[in-house]
Amino acid sequence: MNVIITGSTKGIGRSIAQKMASEGHNVCVCSRNTSDLEDMKAHWATHYPDTKIYTQAADMSIKAQVIAFGEYAIAEMGTIDVLVNNAGVFIPGLLMEEDEGALEKMMETNLYSAYHLTRKIIPHMNTESSSYIINMASVASLLAYPNGGSYSISKFALRGFSMVLREELKEKKIKVTTVMPGATWSNSWAGVDLPDSRLMQADDIAEAVWSIFQMSPAAVVEELILRPQLGDL
Repeated sequence: MNVIITGSTKGIGRSIAQKMASEGHNVCVCSRNTSDLEDMKAHWATHYPDTKIYTQAADMSIKAQVIAFGEYAIAEMGTIDVLVNNAGVFIPGLLMEEDEGALEKMMETNLYSAYHLTRKIIPHMNTESSSYIINMASVASLLAYPNGGSYSISKFALRGFSMVLREELKEKKIKVTTVMPGATWSNSWAGVDLPDSRLMQADDIAEAVWSIFQMSPAAVVEELILRPQLGDL
């Protein structure tokens, strides 16, 4: 399969990319940080020499760069089998206290990037067999929580986007899944004084995403919710 994963040099995105490569699939990834992309390419050359990795620097909060990344992926890979809209940003705060522009920044990164890239990629998706669009939302898409502020708004909107896509793509052999993880070790949780077992690992999310592809063409996982065993933080 040819797989596109946004925001994929760290955390959940990178774990999904590595899982896909370990199963023999090619990946196209993006990040704002060029050095992170170079590190990823070097890692691939050593650990996944039989798969291809395509990389391009892109700020997914900027529409023009989102479109350019989509065009790059299409030019390099041709037909796309899987699109994982994983790019996202979390800025904590209360609605009445968060910095001006927080809502716009998170909507641009968490929702608009998925909207623009998906519209660019769908015409190039494989419709001979099942293709997949996976939108990485959050348990914040289900329930607002203290200090979640505009992040919850953006993730509620992303879940809504997924639901619309699901309805529109039923007849096109394109499956749509919304993945909603709870607390998972990533840069957002760096420095938190908690045992490793209190939060999920990024690899846990990658394994759950991989399970989606094991379904028959007749089945689709519409929503996937994952939480730490001890519950939300």
